[in-house]
Amino acid sequence: MTQYSSIQEAMHKGSGKVSVRGWIHRQRGSNKFKFVVLRDSSNIIQCIFEREKFDKKWDEIDHLQVEASLEISGQIKKDERAPTGYEIQVESYTIVGLSENYPIGKDQSVEFLADNRHLWLRSQRMIAILKIRSTVFHAIHEYFRNHGFFEYHSPIFQAVQCEGGAELFSVDYFGKKDVFLGQTWQLYAEPAIFALEKIYTISPSFRAEKSKTSRHLTEYWHAEMEMAWAEFKDIQDHAEGLIKQVVKKVLEKHGPELEVLGRDVKKLEPTAKKPFVRMTYDEALKVLDQKCKMKVQWGKDLRTIEEEKLTKLYDVPVIVTHYPKVVKAFYMTEDPKNPKTVQGCDVLAPEGYGEIVGGSHREHDLEKIKKRLVAQGEDPAQYEFYLDTRRYGSVPHGGFGMGVERLIAWICGLETVKDAIPFPRTMERYKP
Repeated sequence: MTQYSSIQEAMHKGSGKVSVRGWIHRQRGSNKFKFVVLRDSSNIIQCIFEREKFDKKWDEIDHLQVEASLEISGQIKKDERAPTGYEIQVESYTIVGLSENYPIGKDQSVEFLADNRHLWLRSQRMIAILKIRSTVFHAIHEYFRNHGFFEYHSPIFQAVQCEGGAELFSVDYFGKKDVFLGQTWQLYAEPAIFALEKIYTISPSFRAEKSKTSRHLTEYWHAEMEMAWAEFKDIQDHAEGLIKQVVKKVLEKHGPELEVLGRDVKKLEPTAKKPFVRMTYDEALKVLDQKCKMKVQWGKDLRTIEEEKLTKLYDVPVIVTHYPKVVKAFYMTEDPKNPKTVQGCDVLAPEGYGEIVGGSHREHDLEKIKKRLVAQGEDPAQYEFYLDTRRYGSVPHGGFGMGVERLIAWICGLETVKDAIPFPRTMERYKP
């Protein structure tokens, strides 16, 4: 049996006989040579077929096209002229799968690439993004487990709303209509902190926002945490700690991938090394007025344009706290010093990427929650299971949710969050 190595392992070996397998990334040829740049998940390498060695099979070799899959054995050697500094002089090969007229080429439209997403995933750009995405997910799990959190899962089918009725996807659940795809795990996560105390998840969330911006998906991955005995500062500290760890891991592991994406790593390094900027909503309005000449009426939520202007003033994420109660969810604790505001926070990524984390200290007073639900047009009777958490041994607690694709988009320097996920789901696209 032939022992195959990855292309990266073969280059690490540097000389001698190697066997690799993968797909044709690029190809060109002449009457005497066929140059095939082979791709696998680890890297690319130039492979040279000499007609003198393969004269009887030359017609077959000469007609090999992009994305055909091959198994190749030969002598590897260093060559500075090759795309990655090494090349393989092919001694034997096997064609595993032919490819004809592969549709993905240069200068194709965004829409064409979206229609052919199942093939565009093979591009060097998407391979780089997906590798970084994998490390981001690993780093999230690592952070929470290292800080004593248990992984916990809430249902996707839910009977109550958390973030707003206009953003819900209704589901026909065996004829029942009051069932929705989860916007967040939160209302089903809070009951578990009275058992496990510190919990986290990474799971899909669904938002029926009628938005066509570069920052919105209808299905995205949500990293969420909830912890008992938490103060408001604990929530902010964990959000900062998590983002720092993710960025550090990506910088450690993915220099080549960031280079493929044209990402300037110097723009990420301050996040890994420096404290985040923290300011209240009131302070943010002053900064926007004085430094950006933007007046925001008190009580209005910060829009994308205001978040963009604010974050371009700093080289690290900005944590904005103490938003007006009227623009935040019913479960956020009122600030004891100013009941018009809540102990809620948003973490805004630098370079204009905007909100990537939203969190808060949770209201643990039963009567206050009931009043907030009524004020927001909700029937408290629909939330009985949730209200029970405040009836039996309620404690101070809090948590946050992070949009993983938004984090990836910022780390990778992407123009749209759609490129941060293999198959994006938006208002206008649900296939392939």
